[in-house]
Amino acid sequence: MTKAKLNSGIGSGFDDFLREEGIYEDVQEAALLRVFAWKIREAMKAQAITKVEMARRMNTSRSQLDRLLDPKNDHIELATLAKAANAVGHKLSLELVD
Repeated sequence: MTKAKLNSGIGSGFDDFLREEGIYEDVQEAALLRVFAWKIREAMKAQAITKVEMARRMNTSRSQLDRLLDPKNDHIELATLAKAANAVGHKLSLELVD
């Protein structure tokens, strides 16, 4: 193997690697949902909101809330994200970027 071939990945970024593997969008989405779940948990902790109270504020079940807070769950609807944000006194903001 040539030296150029061995060094072909040097200088490329992790995003480039994910794109080459065809998983960039999936990884990006999963990361965003994990950050959202973490922020909701932190807001609940800061405001001393129990899971029972949070579920009540969201007008949902405790099991649905557990799915929302599960960092491994990547099947969450936008409406659920907005309800959770509202329940802790925040607004959900989406942005279209290049």
